[in-house]
Amino acid sequence: MRKSLLWLLVIVLSISMILAFSLNGCKKEVPVEKTEEVEEEAAPAEEAVEEEVAKEAPAEGYTIGMIVKNLGNPFFEAAEKGAKEAAAELGDEVIFTGPDTPTAEGQIALIDAFIAQKVDVIAPVANDPDALIPICKKAQDAGIKVVAWNSPMSEGVDIYVDNPSAEGLGRIEVQMLGELMDYEGEFAILSAAATMPNQNLFIEWMKEELKDPKYEKMELVTTVYGDDLREKSYNEAMGLFKSYPDLKGIISPTTVGIAATAVALKDAGLNGKIALTGLGLPSEMAEYVKDGTCGMMALFNPIDQGYLAVYAAHAMMTGEITGAIGETLDGGRMGEKVIEEIEGQAPTIIMSMPFIFNAENIDEWKEVY
Repeated sequence: MRKSLLWLLVIVLSISMILAFSLNGCKKEVPVEKTEEVEEEAAPAEEAVEEEVAKEAPAEGYTIGMIVKNLGNPFFEAAEKGAKEAAAELGDEVIFTGPDTPTAEGQIALIDAFIAQKVDVIAPVANDPDALIPICKKAQDAGIKVVAWNSPMSEGVDIYVDNPSAEGLGRIEVQMLGELMDYEGEFAILSAAATMPNQNLFIEWMKEELKDPKYEKMELVTTVYGDDLREKSYNEAMGLFKSYPDLKGIISPTTVGIAATAVALKDAGLNGKIALTGLGLPSEMAEYVKDGTCGMMALFNPIDQGYLAVYAAHAMMTGEITGAIGETLDGGRMGEKVIEEIEGQAPTIIMSMPFIFNAENIDEWKEVY
């Protein structure tokens, strides 16, 4: 009897333990199954977000190869500061270079090298736009975006970042010289190179401005070219003094040319006798503006132009803009810019109107650029 009761107790305890273990096991399985379901649902959403971020801003950024007219040009040295400022904001890399002398051949070789490096964007300032079209088209065929700036191109580029309008720059230079010459006498233009389209556009608009009756006593006697080289520009200025003894004024729509002409005027003892104006860098021209060699001059900010060119290049890569007329670019601290249609140019982003520098304000700007 005692043995029977003992075996019955053992059997009851065993059954109780088995039931308890089974119930506990069931309780543990439920949350595990739910957790696995949640994880499986969340994974695709996380992957989609990661893919979208990768499209918008690759971790390594974009590589932008910028090619200026020539190295050693103070205008483009200032532009480089703005380009690298923008690149730092956007997480991109800028390779800033140019030929030793302002030739199309030198630029073509550099563009070819950038194609071989497989950069994302090539941004040239064309010395000769027609000569650069084939090599720029080659870059496009290789899947590289081409963003021209400072010097207009019509083919082989996706978009062009312009100066203040050529009309505004051309007209204001004649207006300044008219004031300095009291609207009377002979004057000459000392330009960069005959192949540079921005210079030629400035001159076209100068001639248009001269049609105003108030300039009827002013005579444009010649246009000479210093090729954006200091020594040649200096020599061309000296040649003007000899060839035109009655010369009363010179317009130089190039930063290299106006600085070289100022030196030539002082060396020839003609500062104050021949009026000088054009487009100049405050850092280079402050001395000549303050002593009256250059009564006044104008320019847009090259730092801003280099900055805006990089923003345009970045936006082309992300797809923010495609180059279509009417699209809006977020230009960082430059604000929003609308892509415009201008005859003879690729879809264009225009900066702003030129600023006039004179003896009263030059000190505020000479340390800036």
